[in-house]
Amino acid sequence: MPVPGKTFILDEQGKGVWGDVPVPQELTLAGIREIVEDYRRAARNALTAGMDGVEIHAGNGYLLDQFINSGSNHRQDIYGGSIENRARLLLEVVEAVSDEVGAQRVGVRLTPMGRFMGMGDATPEATFGYIARKLNDWNLAYLHLVEPAIVGTVKDEQFDPRWDAIIELLRDEYRGVLMLAGGYDRDSAEQALASGRADIIAFGRPFISNPDLPARLRADQPLNPADGTTFFGGDAKGYTDYPALA
Repeated sequence: MPVPGKTFILDEQGKGVWGDVPVPQELTLAGIREIVEDYRRAARNALTAGMDGVEIHAGNGYLLDQFINSGSNHRQDIYGGSIENRARLLLEVVEAVSDEVGAQRVGVRLTPMGRFMGMGDATPEATFGYIARKLNDWNLAYLHLVEPAIVGTVKDEQFDPRWDAIIELLRDEYRGVLMLAGGYDRDSAEQALASGRADIIAFGRPFISNPDLPARLRADQPLNPADGTTFFGGDAKGYTDYPALA
């Protein structure tokens, strides 16, 4: 879990440690333009390296998420204040990346109501509903939403009951392929697909602890539990030592 006043870095031996957080500075408009171009170049580099597409990560407390959420965005210019302004950087990045590699090769990941790294929005229905509608302007590969059932590396026992209403809202607002992730197993994934809650279910942590996850799901076999204490750096423990079915 996050440590207040600390950030996770690698030491000289490559081991993950918590280090002091530098004092952040507000991005200048020129700096924002450079970041948009960084996303453009990164997308092109990914395809040049052989990737089929790219996912723009606009959640989990990273930069784009910090701009989106009212709790973290305190800017007073065209990138702060209103929902339209707070969503502006994400939409500029989507435009640049889509122009560079084609929107059909681009996905967007959001974490509505996410609290990781101190995120929070006063009106998540309005904020993320607006973003979902605007993303219809591109023929994206998918919109990827993270269910707020997991905070950091552990199951969140304080599940917000508003989430079901928000997912229904975003499902209605977004006309493309909708992907969901967050705490799913085989049964809950099948139920979500059958009910129309999502078009695709993504798995993250289960893939760490189950190198043969697709085979296990097809055969309805039990999954290895993931050891969250080994998620952030270290040696081979927790990465290459989970058993396969064979």
